Amino acid sequence: MQIAVLGAGRVGQTIAGDLARSFEVTSFDKDEAALAALVRRVPAVKTRVADLAEVQQYGGMLASFDIVVAAVPGFMGFRVLQSVIEAGKNVVDISFSPENLLALDRLAKENRVCAVVDCGVAPGMSNLVLGRYNEEMEVDHFECYVGGLPKIRQKPFEYKAPFSPVDVIEEYTRPARLMENGQIVTKAALSEPELMDFEGVGTLEAFNTDGLRSVLYTMAHIPHMKEKTLRYPGHRELIMSLQRSGFFSSDALSVNGKEISPLEFTSRILFDEWQLHPGEEEFTVMRILVKGTGDGKRKTIVYDLLDHYDPESQTSSMARCTGYTCTAMVQLLAQNKVTDSGVFPPEMIGKNQAHFDQIIEYLKARNVHWVKKEAW
Repeated sequence: MQIAVLGAGRVGQTIAGDLARSFEVTSFDKDEAALAALVRRVPAVKTRVADLAEVQQYGGMLASFDIVVAAVPGFMGFRVLQSVIEAGKNVVDISFSPENLLALDRLAKENRVCAVVDCGVAPGMSNLVLGRYNEEMEVDHFECYVGGLPKIRQKPFEYKAPFSPVDVIEEYTRPARLMENGQIVTKAALSEPELMDFEGVGTLEAFNTDGLRSVLYTMAHIPHMKEKTLRYPGHRELIMSLQRSGFFSSDALSVNGKEISPLEFTSRILFDEWQLHPGEEEFTVMRILVKGTGDGKRKTIVYDLLDHYDPESQTSSMARCTGYTCTAMVQLLAQNKVTDSGVFPPEMIGKNQAHFDQIIEYLKARNVHWVKKEAW
């Protein structure tokens, strides 16, 4: 089976390497250095230099492939996904674009395409857990807390990004949508901070971000839902200072006769400041809570994750946790276990107990261990 992976960033490389264990994989990117680095790590992966923003080429470029993985930056994710669907290819997407991907459902059905979207760690695993337990209990509260952080704290930011800084800044600036008392409400990103303790990590600060995405609509019957991002205490205030000072504005400024947007300038600075260096240790910490009534009793289902950088494969934790969730979903499509046409966020896949269990076991086999607890 032929798999195309669009994007050779950290996560895209991890996805391509994992899929190469089972399939013939070709990685597409315009960054020749990134493709060369991927081949050094996984010689079995084929590579093709391509500007993935030129979506008009997708019909011919993807013709020979059975499944496509979209792992491009969020700002181009919707158009890429749309073009893959128009090319008639089943696809698993982790681009996390800000648009409503469910809007492509009719197009996917018309092209007889199965498109599984938002298939990372959060969104991704959080959706899968919610979808699974929504089948077993009457859920009234859903909470997700997630963060990827460096093991060594370095001032001023105490943060490193496995993704593009532009995507992280988007997370910090896009208004956060939550569900409160059965109504979708919008709050400022970074709002409602709270301190939380995590075993093996210590005290972190949680704040609102726009991470619920599809579950606001597919799980609209649940009256209370929220997702918060986790960072070391102090990071949030620093980011808010930059925001208040205009560093995230996209409006161009004239500097010595040259036009540049503060956002473009800030992203370039933060690319170096937030870059994970080779061998730098980081971790992913996550907590998912599903609360409701089951078997006539109140109960809370908790899924915890604490995952660390893998020195053997030299793979970041966030790339592993995100990428392997995606590749587990690719396996389901490749095994013809998910065949319906349309756009499916992970909560729709998690409804199926066998699919959910297979993904959990797949992650466990790659040393990504989710710990389940249940309280009555």
